[in-house]
Parts: sequence; structure tokens; C-alpha cells
Amino acid sequence: MSSRNDKLTKAEIVERIAETSECSKKDIQCIVDEFFTIVKDALVQDRTIEFRGFGTFEIRTRKGREKARNPKTGETVAVRNHGVVVFRPGKELKQAAWPLRE
Repeated sequence: MSSRNDKLTKAEIVERIAETSECSKKDIQCIVDEFFTIVKDALVQDRTIEFRGFGTFEIRTRKGREKARNPKTGETVAVRNHGVVVFRPGKELKQAAWPLRE
């Protein structure tokens, strides 16, 4: 079982795709970069991104507060309403992840 600090990087994703395809790493890198650009642009345009069986990314509004605290200084600061990216896992991902922490 992997530790909680294990990360899968974009470079590792490119490497793994290259191992199982006939495409060059350079081409795969371009495709992966373009994929993330499209996802980011869609989110910025307030569009929901759905990958069936995997999950959904969307922007939600987090309500601002007048009395938030700066954790570093303890100073009280006002925070405006702002957007946050949220991910909701799909049914298949939920089912696959369920037994991992038992």
C-alpha cells in the first residue's frame, strides 16, 4: 500500500503513457498540457467538467467572512466571496476507493 505522501506527477503520467503507446514523450507532453489547459479554461469560464466514471470538477462560491483570521499573525481580516474548485468523485471511483483505507 502506498503512503499518503506518494504523488503521481505529470511527468510520471507522460512516462506511463509513453510506455504503453507508440507516441513520443514530446507528443504526449503536448497532449497532456493541452488537456489541462482546456480543463482550466473551462473552469475559469464557470463550466462544469464531467468525466463519467471518474468524477466532476466545478467552481463553487465560498461565502466571504468579516472576521477571518490570518493564521500567521492572528490578525482579523475580511475575506470576500470567492470561487473554489471542487471535485466530486464518480460512482466507479468511489467504489474503487472505498476499501483502500480499511
